[in-house]
Amino acid sequence: MSEPSLPAAESERSVLLVDDDRSFLQRLARALEARGFAVSTAESVAEGLAQVETNPPAFAVVDMRLGDGTGLDVISALKRHRAGARAVVLTGYGNIATAVTAVKLGAVDYLAKPADADDVVSALMASGDHKPSPPENPMSADRVRWEHIQRIYELCGRNVSETARRLSMHRRTLQRILAKRAPR
Repeated sequence: MSEPSLPAAESERSVLLVDDDRSFLQRLARALEARGFAVSTAESVAEGLAQVETNPPAFAVVDMRLGDGTGLDVISALKRHRAGARAVVLTGYGNIATAVTAVKLGAVDYLAKPADADDVVSALMASGDHKPSPPENPMSADRVRWEHIQRIYELCGRNVSETARRLSMHRRTLQRILAKRAPR
């Protein structure tokens, strides 16, 4: 299987990985180095921003939720310092709103964790007219509803009463939904 060709403007293979899960970060770094990338790593938004300031890479793979903020801050800074850079967002907490925001800020793809190194490389190297294939196991309607409720809950500062009001839902019903595990 041949590797996708590099975008014409990006023949350099420097990549910044930003993730607060150290073991995942190390595994992904080794896998990308084996595929010919010059890898630098950061375990926080602050470290990622510092590396973007000093030496903006051609590519970035950034976790969405980090201990000191959101990986979208790193993508924004990267796009300011190097407009042609290509970034992929990784997350264990996928929802439509954050995926849209990531793409608007310049991410080329949004992958669920744990992501396979081949999927990451494919996303980084995909041409502009590349359309990702539909997921094999798309989210169920119950999962989409649950994600929407979680997003509103977070936007309301985890205030159950305010979230219930905005969703036109009884507070106890919302509490029962929040107490359950996420549907598949």
